[in-house]
Amino acid sequence: MKGIWLIIIIYLVAVNFLGLILMGVDKSRAKRRKWRIPEATLFLVAVIGGALGSTAGMYIFRHKTKHWYFVIGMPAILVIHLIAAAILYFAPLNLIFL
Repeated sequence: MKGIWLIIIIYLVAVNFLGLILMGVDKSRAKRRKWRIPEATLFLVAVIGGALGSTAGMYIFRHKTKHWYFVIGMPAILVIHLIAAAILYFAPLNLIFL
């Protein structure tokens, strides 16, 4: 059981790091008027577990902070992930693995 949690933690660290990096790369490309990372890709990374890194990257790089759907959407995805994690953590094991 500990191995599964280790894999989940490694995955979450990696996907959050990816979200942070993508925000920085997209900001850099925006400044240089180069090809941009699609907004759908930025949201996809957040949805698959990188909401914390994406939100942090948004504010660290001051990127997409004028778009309401990012300012509200990224933290909303993070809250949904935290609620889901709490439910999985506190739920009895027999309910999780039905």
